[in-house]
Amino acid sequence: MRFLTADYLYPLNISPIKEGVLQLSDAGEVVKIFENINDVSNEKLEIFEGILCPGFVNAHCHLELSHLLGVAEIGEGFLDFITAIQQRNEYSNEEILEAIENAEKEMIHNGIVAVGDICNTTDTLFQKQKANLMYYNFIETFGVHENKVDAVFIKAIELRNEFRAADQKASIVPHAPYSVPPVLLNKINNAFDEKDELLTIHMQETKAENQLFENKKGDLFNWLNGMNATSSIWENRNKSTDILKELEDKRMLLVHNTFAKTKSISDNYYCTCPKANLYIEKTLPDYSIFDADKLCVGTDSLASNNSLSILEELNIIQENSNFDLNTLLKIACKNGANALGFEQLGTFEKGKIPGVNLIGNLDGVKVTAESFIQVI
Repeated sequence: MRFLTADYLYPLNISPIKEGVLQLSDAGEVVKIFENINDVSNEKLEIFEGILCPGFVNAHCHLELSHLLGVAEIGEGFLDFITAIQQRNEYSNEEILEAIENAEKEMIHNGIVAVGDICNTTDTLFQKQKANLMYYNFIETFGVHENKVDAVFIKAIELRNEFRAADQKASIVPHAPYSVPPVLLNKINNAFDEKDELLTIHMQETKAENQLFENKKGDLFNWLNGMNATSSIWENRNKSTDILKELEDKRMLLVHNTFAKTKSISDNYYCTCPKANLYIEKTLPDYSIFDADKLCVGTDSLASNNSLSILEELNIIQENSNFDLNTLLKIACKNGANALGFEQLGTFEKGKIPGVNLIGNLDGVKVTAESFIQVI
């Protein structure tokens, strides 16, 4: 047994406890929480400076793009970023696999215990089978030409089956409203089965996305027309969020939402990736419009970020919102675990095995750029 205490314990299912004590089994399972340190005075206490919270959940990542660190120019906009991503196949298999392994090590070091990961290939499968972290794998579909939809979907089915055969959670998902015509979305709907728990989609990531659907013009409209994309993508969708009506009330995790407005917010889970938003578009969402109980946080990929650190993401959210530390930690731990269906993670409740993070060097109960994370 282990008995851990710090300046504050953040169980996240109840209020923070000053000098609370967390009792863990040798396997890391939560046994009990003590609100009074004197109740365990006869036990060998591990005492830390700072706060203790559950392991972080990275609700949105592209682990397979880790080898593209630094390829995209900072702040050049979304279409420039897409151009950089197209270089993904210009690397050797060894380079790609090494980058994936190192990126996962970085996430573990930074207190991440589970990941919602976007997949277009099986590049990450070898690493994921080591079971260092828990993953929900979202098999991403992108098909702007209706005559190629069948081939796109057959590949997605094959990828999903490979991940599931390796005992990985895997669901086929749409990339974004502007890249999935109705015929492809219908196939995604029909493929949803008893093993699927959640769909995810990139949503309102750029101003051009809103312009495409609302005004039928703009950079994204021109880009799609330039590649002769099927017009059914935008013809009968007057808002980016209209695509959600086509997904038949499935559980959804909407990612980025950088240009979302209050009237577009629905009863879904939302994921923010602030460092990636600043990297690509130099802007952030309006955090006041979100339900803090449905908001998650992700790092996006190393193609759009210089690190995979949930703590760094929280620092930016804190600077641009009114969220207190308890709310920020729910966003980083509990909400992501709930969204991705990892019931054993997210809170210090009896019977769970959520991992334990120490956050040190805070300014009172605020995260700073100097705060650090240590896995306990």
